[in-house]
Parts: sequence; structure tokens; C-alpha cells
Amino acid sequence: MEITRTMKKTGTARLADSAFSAVLTAAARSIAVVALAALTLAACSNGDELSSESVITVDQQQYNDFDRWLQRNYVAPYNIRFKYRFEDNESDKNYYTIPSRYEDAIKLAHLVKYMCLEAYDEVAGIDFTRAYFPKLIFTIGEWEYRNNGTYILGTAEGGRKILLSGTNYLEQYLGNADDLNEYYLKTIHHEFTHILNQTKDYPADFQLITGSSYVADKWSEPPFDQGYLQRGFISPYAQHSDKEDFAEMLSMFVCNSETRWNQWMSEAGAEGERLITAKLDIVKDYMADTFGTDLEKLRSSLQRRQRQVTNGYIDLTSLE
Repeated sequence: MEITRTMKKTGTARLADSAFSAVLTAAARSIAVVALAALTLAACSNGDELSSESVITVDQQQYNDFDRWLQRNYVAPYNIRFKYRFEDNESDKNYYTIPSRYEDAIKLAHLVKYMCLEAYDEVAGIDFTRAYFPKLIFTIGEWEYRNNGTYILGTAEGGRKILLSGTNYLEQYLGNADDLNEYYLKTIHHEFTHILNQTKDYPADFQLITGSSYVADKWSEPPFDQGYLQRGFISPYAQHSDKEDFAEMLSMFVCNSETRWNQWMSEAGAEGERLITAKLDIVKDYMADTFGTDLEKLRSSLQRRQRQVTNGYIDLTSLE
């Protein structure tokens, strides 16, 4: 918070003060110019030579084992930078953020590689992943908290960057598939969907299915935080806008099992299921026709990989 105080004066006093201030300012400038000229002459007369060494120093980053692992597993195969060191210019200054812990950043890098990059490699081919996955992943340790009681899990920016927040909470969710999905895996696929949409927009018919039911930032408030399935939305956040609805449809479908999806459709009732299925059909066609990606196969791959992670079969700490 900033407090500004303004001093007020009447007309005559203000004019007198202004004139006097102008005289003082002009005099001060003349003295400054003379002093600068004198210093310049003195410096030149001393015959000093300019040093070839800059007075500006730049911090030198020391590469460690994790950096070398990222070079082999992100930069070399995909030309993707995974930034885990805190950088002010990559952060959103509207939120209080902290750096990712080194150990948690390593595990998150393994998760993104195994549960997203390599899953798309398997189903759509590595050329797809190289072409469309954003070239920068930036992580922060804390969630980005908003003043409406919600917090941001991740963002996608301009087709080139994904922010993943909450890295320092990863350890407590690794053994639970639902939590891992909710806070990390779904976020990665949700944000990647935005990147794909920024590359090639989805059909306009999608937004017409529940076009009058989007509620923007009120999605987390009563009554919208309940009964969303029956209204044709796969999650509360899907009610925000058609863009978020599309990303939620894709990410919720591929990150959850067929059994879980069928449970949701049962809860949605006939009308809710009809609306959600109509949206899903557009999402599937969009991915198949535009990017040659079968969402059923992608879900199968992700479910297999998810079980391997939560059962502890995948080493998320190795830097070999």
C-alpha cells in the first residue's frame, strides 16, 4: 500500500515559489555541467586506459547432475528446457511464489517425461511431441493462491511455456492415483491441451453444447460447485468457459480409468451424460483429425503408466 501526501498553496505563493525554483534549477544544472567537464578533462589528462574487463558481473551457473540429466532427457530429444531454479522474469509477480525444492523438481521432471512426453511418443509418435509440446516448463514450489479461495495449479502461455506450481507438495501425493491426477498429471495434460488449441483451434460447435451455462470465476461458488455433472460439465472448473471446458474434457478423460468415467456418467443422468458425450466426441475427433492422436489409446497408455508410478515401479530419483 502506498500513501501520497500533497501540499497545497495559494496562487501568488505558488507562482513565486515556481520562479525561484526555476532559477535554482538552472543554476544547479550549470554547476553540474562545469563539474562534469572538469572531471572529464582530468580523467583524460591522467592518461588512464580503459580496462577490457567489464564492471558488470553475471552470476555463473554451476551445472550439476540434474542439469546434465535434463540435457540428455529433455533438451537433446525434445529441445525442451525444464527450469527448476527460480527466475523472477518467469514468475507471475501477482502471486507469492517460492522456488521448487531440488529433490521434488527431479521427481516432477521424471513424471512429466514418463506420464506425458513418452505417453504421447508412444501413441502419436515422437515427431508429434517434438513439434507441439511447449519448449519451456517452469516450476515453482508453492501454489498460486487467488483471493476467491482457489489456487492455480498451472498455466499455459502463448504456445511456448507451461508453468507447474506446487512442486514442493509432490511427495505426499505420489502414492495416491487420484491425488496425483488432481494436482499434477491432469494439470500437465490440461495445459498441453491449451497449447494444442493455441496451435489449431477446436470446432466452434463445442461451445454451443452448453454455451449459456458458463459462469466464469463463479465456478467454485454455490450453487455451481454442486450438480455440475447433471448440467453437462465433467468438473466444476469446466464451467468457467468453453476453453477450460475443452481442456478439462481431454485431461479428465485420459487421466482417469474407464470405470471412473462410467461412474461419472451414471451420476450425470441421461441429460448430463448426453451433453458430456457430445463434447467428448468433438474432443476425440479434434485430436484424431488434427493431430492423428487416438484418445482411447492415450488413456490406455496413461493408465498403465500411472499404475507403475503409484505402485513404485518407476524410479523418480535416478539421474543416470
